[in-house]
Formats: sequence, C-alpha cells, structure tokens
Amino acid sequence: MRKEFKPYKAPVLYHGMRRMKDVYVKMRDGVELCVDINLPDADGAFPALLSIGQHNKDLLDADYTATMPAQPSWSHFWFGNIECGDTKFITSRGYVHVIAQARGTGKSGEGTAITARWDHYDLIEWMAEQDWCDGNIGMVGLSNFGVHQLFAAAAQPPHLKAIFPQDPGWCYGFFREMNLGGVLNTLFYHLDHMGVDHMSIGAPPELPEEIQPLWEQAMKNPDYQMYKNYYNWLTLKGQKNPFGMAFQTLLYPYDQPELFEPMCREKIDQIKIPVYTGSGQYAIDYHFHWQGAQNWWHELHDIPKKLSLGGPAHQERPFHQLELHNEMMKWYDYWLKGIDTGIMEEPPVRYWVTGENKWRYAENWPVPETEWTPLYLECWERLRWDPIDPDAFDGANIPDTFVQMPPTLTNQIQKLRYMTDPLAEDVTIAGPISATFWASIDDVDTNWFVVLKDLGPGGSERTGREGEQEIPDLPEQYLTKGMLKASMRELDEELSVPYKPWHKLTKEAQRMVVPGEVNEYNVEVMSVCHTFKAGHRICVEISCLDLPDGANCVGKTEYIPYHICRNATVRHDIYRDGTHPSHILLPIIPNDK
Repeated sequence: MRKEFKPYKAPVLYHGMRRMKDVYVKMRDGVELCVDINLPDADGAFPALLSIGQHNKDLLDADYTATMPAQPSWSHFWFGNIECGDTKFITSRGYVHVIAQARGTGKSGEGTAITARWDHYDLIEWMAEQDWCDGNIGMVGLSNFGVHQLFAAAAQPPHLKAIFPQDPGWCYGFFREMNLGGVLNTLFYHLDHMGVDHMSIGAPPELPEEIQPLWEQAMKNPDYQMYKNYYNWLTLKGQKNPFGMAFQTLLYPYDQPELFEPMCREKIDQIKIPVYTGSGQYAIDYHFHWQGAQNWWHELHDIPKKLSLGGPAHQERPFHQLELHNEMMKWYDYWLKGIDTGIMEEPPVRYWVTGENKWRYAENWPVPETEWTPLYLECWERLRWDPIDPDAFDGANIPDTFVQMPPTLTNQIQKLRYMTDPLAEDVTIAGPISATFWASIDDVDTNWFVVLKDLGPGGSERTGREGEQEIPDLPEQYLTKGMLKASMRELDEELSVPYKPWHKLTKEAQRMVVPGEVNEYNVEVMSVCHTFKAGHRICVEISCLDLPDGANCVGKTEYIPYHICRNATVRHDIYRDGTHPSHILLPIIPNDK
C-alpha cells in the first residue's frame, strides 16, 4: 500500500520585517552587486536565504510584491520573472532573505554572472560575516534563481549549507534542454516579444569574421523568413534579445558537446552539499525546466538529494505557493536550523499524479517499479496492447498519411490519431516516454511532434450501426509532447536507453532525409505522471507543426511557446505493420505504489 506523508507547516516566529534596500557589496575584483536585505523584526542572528539572478530586482522588492496579489498561471497579469520567493513568509519563519542583482544587470556593476563565477562565493561569504547572519546559508528561487543556486554550490562557499533549486536548467547545456530533438523553441522571443522593435539602439554591428558566413546563411533560411519576429532578430545581428544564446542558436542550430560537456561536468562534480531540486509538468510546454530538474537529479551523486515533480499548473507570480514554501522550510529547518522535520525519512522522490491528484513517492526516478509497456499503432486510428503479428494477416502495410501546408497558407494542423479502446481499469504512468515509428516524407526534412492525451469517457463499442461507426468527439486532456527534427534522427547508441533516446543533435550528425525513403524515428516524449481512469482512452497524435495562438506570432501565454517549423508543404507516411512495429513506450506504475 502507498504510504502518505503529512505536509509540513513551518511555524510563524516573527510578525514584522526590517529592510535594508540597495546595499552595495564589493566583489573581489571591485565590482559591486546591489542587494536588498530583509530581516525578521527582532534582534539576533538568523540563518539566511539568498536569491540571486538576472531579473529586475525592483520587481522582486517586498514593497512591490505587497501590492501585487499572487497571480495564478491563467491570469493575464502572470509575469514569469517575479520568482525569488515570498519574502514575508521567509522572514516570518525566522530567516533573513537577501535578494541580489547579478552583475551586468540592473543596479549591479558591469560584467556577466557567467564569467564572474566568484560572485556567488564572495556574496555568500560576505553574508556570513554580517551580524544578522548566524553563518548558515541556503538559497531560494525558481528558474534563473534556481540555476544560480547550482552555480553557487559548484563554487563551494564554506557557509552555503544546502540549496533548493526549483525549475533549473542547463544541466546538459543550453541547446539540448531548450530545443528538444533539435526543434527550435521560441520561448526567448515570448519573454521579450517587443523584439521586433528596433528602438534607438544604433546600426547593427559588424559581426566577427567567423560569424559572418553563418549569419548570411541564416538570413537565407526560408523557415526563419516565415517567422518575421525571429527574422528581425537576425537583421539586428544580436543587438536585441533577452539572451545572446537565442541569436547564436539561429546562426548555429546544433548542440556543441565539445563545448558544453566539460563545463557541465565540472559544475556537476563540484556540487558537494544537499540539493532539493524539482519542477512541474507546466514546464513540459517549454522543456528546459522539466528536463533540467530530472537531469540534475540523475547526474548528482554521493550527496543528500531530493526531487519534487509537480503538476501542470504553473507556480504563481510573484512566487508564493504555500505548499512549496512549506516544503522548502521543511528542508531548510532541517539543514540550517537542525530541526528534525522528518524530511530525510521520506523517500527521496515525490511526484504529483494528475487524474488522481495526489502525491506519490519513490526511491528513485524513473520509479524502480516501472513496467515499460509498448502500445502499438494500428490502422483505423487504433492503439493496441499486442504487437502486430508478422506471421499472420494482421495489420496493414499501407501507410497512414497526412499532408501539412506551411502556416503561411493554413491555420489547420494536420495529424494522425491513435487511441485504445476504453480502459477496463485505471492505468497510471509516471516517468520518461519514447515513441518509435517508421515513416517517409516527400521532402528533405520535417519536424515530428508526438502528443499524448487522455480522452474522456464515450461509447465503449464501435459498430456498423448508425451513429456508432465513428468515435464521437470526446473530452480530452493534453498530457505531454515529444519532438524530433527528422534530419537530427541519428542516435548516440551508448547514451540512449529504450525510454530515453539520446540524439547527437550536432552539425556533423545531421542527415537530410532522402525523399520517399523509410526511416526509423525515435522520439523523446517528455515524462509525465498521470492516471487514465477506467473508461478513458489513451491517445497518441502525430503531427509536424504547432502554431502561435495570437496575432503577429505572439503566444497568449508566455510559457507556452510554439516552435520554428518548415516553410514547405510536406507529405508524411507512417508505417505500422509487422516489419515496422511503430509504438509508444509508456512507464506504467502499479496502482498500489
């Protein structure tokens, strides 16, 4: 039977807050970082939690957040960068909350936090010397503030005792986690969607000699030309976008393991303190937080560590969610205050299962009890549990087909759909997913999208009677997505496992498709935790396109971006017969776990 664990409620110890705003702290090279210091309204020394990141500190200020009720993810006033934590909650529980602006941003001195790696070390050790700090320091914050925690831990400041990085990324480098399967993600545009405005920033600069040919080639790319917003970034030659890496990715849309792997391995190997990381299924839509948290969990060894994988509703902004703040206090009260909160007696992994809306716990991720189960594509939109028998008149060797026009000619997304019969009993999945299928196209490249859905109850029988020949429109729940650029299909066999294909994604490994040739495609579908209830259907959809949901290529929701797709009409044939056992591999979990 599954064991339940009581939530932790951190006691309120203080009711007031003292503040020191815009304090400048000198780093070892003389550059000063600007910080706000928020303290419990009491005398004495306290443990301290540091939030440091590139985002505007004045939007994270306690006075500002006091005027802004925490906005749920479905609010039009949800802004993703207000993510350093609830200062009032933190100080009332007996911690100092220090909010710092990383160098090169806001009121802090010039430079970049990436190159000045000692900033985390110097700032934390400065905090430990102050009379308001008892020498026990942790960190708090999501996303940018989460990955800074891992950078800080790798710098090994002596007084940093534990970290709580939620929504981190970049464990395996920028490109791989951001652009799943080599399909280019437009998130950075949506974080700064006024990027089409040249503004008063002067003429575009001359590019370095080695960059100029890449820029000229990118300017001729018809797929980029289709997205005028992204094409404008190219014309500006990197002058305006929130992260320089976005411009560089347009010029060189490939992974660079020779550059990123040594950097990432150094960070990973230098982390020696307890780490509690996590993310939520909301990040499936833009990949890198969801992927990053699981990748960090996988790579960190020989330290106390925990992983929390939450549900599909994004954290509120300003970041406030009470349950996660209490979980953070459960972690820090143990590591910074020495209180036995019971957190280390619980299994190291917890994951929220939609469909039953409960936390489950596991000793590892993927869950050790996982039963990896293939479901096979069949004609007539069917998804079956048994493989197609090549030694019987089973299946059909005529492929399923869809033809997709580019989004400059249509708003319609063409797709193929496969679904099970209504389930006889609940089926729970939790963990990584992969889809393997054989296909041909009539062009040299395409993007494959594989979507997993839960289709609600409907008629359980399909017959020849009037009204029963077709499955009616059913309520559906989007669960997760995977994608792969067809020309990036080459696998690294040493790093791949059946449930998680590892594509090389390098320029050297790119292989354009021979039109009409049948190729095997192995698509990484991002993990999900969900219970399909009895009577529901498991559904898989295959397409090659997603679209912006607003005018001028803008997304209505910041964290649900579209991807750069082909500016061409392409025919797609999917084979699913005895010699082409196309299937999706699901991580089924026993319902008593």
